[in-house]
Amino acid sequence: MFFFKTPKLLEYVYPEAIWHGDRSKKQVYLTFDDGPVPSITEYILDLLSDLDVKATFFCVGENVKHHPKIFERLLKEGHCVGNHTYNHLNGWAVKDQVYTDNIQLCADIFKQAGHHSSTMLFRPPYGKIRRRTLQKIRNDYSIIMWDVLSYDFSDKVTPELCLRKSLKYTKNGSIIVFHDSIKTFEKIKLVISQYILFLKEYNYEFRRIDEIFS
Repeated sequence: MFFFKTPKLLEYVYPEAIWHGDRSKKQVYLTFDDGPVPSITEYILDLLSDLDVKATFFCVGENVKHHPKIFERLLKEGHCVGNHTYNHLNGWAVKDQVYTDNIQLCADIFKQAGHHSSTMLFRPPYGKIRRRTLQKIRNDYSIIMWDVLSYDFSDKVTPELCLRKSLKYTKNGSIIVFHDSIKTFEKIKLVISQYILFLKEYNYEFRRIDEIFS
């Protein structure tokens, strides 16, 4: 079963997290997880530049360490970045201290690569984080979830279904997740520009996640 639209129950489980923006405004928050990765992240950046769209990239610290120039480009071109742990950890599968240390290691890599924003964003990989862990980090980070998941990573979801369902469930204030990974590259090339252009035709604005707080 695919939950392209996030079940309301999860919002009750993690009420401290941000699941969407202002529902009264025609704004969408485009996010990408797991990069930066050569070719795919660069492809997305080129496309976003062509379409004059800003997005938020939740980056894995290890990828930033290996590809600092792409991370620097994200910042230079005005996109927002968020912490996605150093090793893409499953927060339900490791001890709290291991998880929080991994988040900090990612933050340290961000600083070394030039990120010094006062707005600290964190998205748990797979959306999995223990409540007690969330409580430990919530003073330092805004926890960003989503209300639309594209399933671009699933072999069982065709590009056509990915696009159709993503558009169907996107509404005012939606935070949607795509992925800048090698696994999703071919699907992204078929979906992302159509997704953006369709919403622009209906006068949606694409905003950075940190603008939710401004």
